[in-house]
Parts: sequence; C-alpha cells; structure tokens
Amino acid sequence: MIQTLTALTETAQTLALAGGAETDPTQIVFPEDSFWGQLRGWTESLPETLQWLGVIAVSAIPFFESYGGGFLGVLIGMPLWAAIIAAVVGNMLSLTIVVYTAHGIRSAVVKGREPQEMSEGKRKRREKAKRLFDKFGVPGVSLLGPFALPSQITAPLMVSFGANRNLVLIWMLVSVIVWGTGFALLGIGFLNLISG
Repeated sequence: MIQTLTALTETAQTLALAGGAETDPTQIVFPEDSFWGQLRGWTESLPETLQWLGVIAVSAIPFFESYGGGFLGVLIGMPLWAAIIAAVVGNMLSLTIVVYTAHGIRSAVVKGREPQEMSEGKRKRREKAKRLFDKFGVPGVSLLGPFALPSQITAPLMVSFGANRNLVLIWMLVSVIVWGTGFALLGIGFLNLISG
C-alpha cells in the first residue's frame, strides 16, 4: 500500500513538472515503473480491437458496468468517445441478455409454473427494487437504480414486475449512456488532477 502511494505521489510530481494546462489528459505519459505507466504500456501493446473488447467485457460485469468501463477506458488512454461507446456496448449487451432471459422466465412462471423459493438476500433485493419501481417507475429506476443495485439486477426485476421489456431496454440505454459519459468525464478529471 505504501509503495502504491509513493508511486502515485512520484507520478503526480513528475506530471506536475512535465505537464502544462494544455496537456490532453488521455495522452499523459506516466513513468514506466508506475502502476498507470505499466497499465498503459500493456494496453498500448495490445491491438486496438482487443482494447475495445477489454472495455466492452469489463462493462458487462455487474457493479462495474458502463460507468466503470468508461472511467477505465479513459484511464488506459482511450479517447473519450471510444471509452464511452465501448462501455455502453458492453453494458447494453449484458442488459439485453438478462432482460430477455427475465422476460422468458416471467412468461413461463405466469403460464402456471410455480416460482422457485428465494433466498433471504434475493428477497430483500427484490423488495428494495419493487419499492423503487413503485415510487419512480421505469425511467426513475433506470436512471437512479445504479445508486442501489447494478442494472443487470434492476432491469430484469422491472421486467419481472410486469414492465414492458422494450421500454426497460430504452430507458436502460439512456441510463447507461448518462452514467458511462459521466464517469468517463470523471476519469478525465482524475487525470487532470494528477497531472497538476
């Protein structure tokens, strides 16, 4: 931990001496022996397609999603627009899969099958999402849901509550774009902060 803090301090000092206000934060050159320098060096050694696929894959992970993917994309040196697009694509791919799966499960349950018994944790998450859904509707849960639960949980829950899956996907797309863009911009702010 102390080595990491020391490396971050040295990186910030190097950047403050070498950088200027006109420096593009996504093009900052980090010392090769720092964590960010090693991460960027490794990332830049990959073909551009793999860089995109990496951010797409990371953005498909619950609790990381488009906001984490956009932030990471900017930190590893991708242009802002590329980081946002890759993050949105990854998050929406996973959301589409879980929403259509939830719709299929709900359709099967409604046709007369008995629902499976839920664990205490799942039941509590479902109750929390239902309260949010009743209070804010599909647009509100889509935009505010990431404060409470990942979109890969809130989206299928809304469908299981009876919301139209296409409406859920439209509002989730809006949410994913807003959150991904916001955190990508925070990534640029973070780079500006450490660059002096």
